[in-house]
Amino acid sequence: MAEIKVTKENFASEVLASEKPVVVDFWATWCGPCRMIAPVLEELAEKYEDKLTVGKVNVDEEMELAVKFSVASIPTLMVFKGGEMVAKTLGYMPLEKVEGWLKEAGVL
Repeated sequence: MAEIKVTKENFASEVLASEKPVVVDFWATWCGPCRMIAPVLEELAEKYEDKLTVGKVNVDEEMELAVKFSVASIPTLMVFKGGEMVAKTLGYMPLEKVEGWLKEAGVL
């Protein structure tokens, strides 16, 4: 499954009410590290489509969500499981590190 675009309108249904854990990427088009991690998250979404969902929040378009979750720098990755944020990390990581982080969070 491809990544999903997350907005304030669909956040509750796509993220909080999701039966699978959701990795939410807070990003922007002008952010270099965000562009670097994008293919990593695409690969993650394909590799683990049966276990998790990857959602993308463009902070320039969805400032309310960025403020609500105190996103001060991007990329910020958050994991939501059962309607709660269970893990958060900042910055670029290669796929192996993202997978390790998700294992620590109990998602993989």
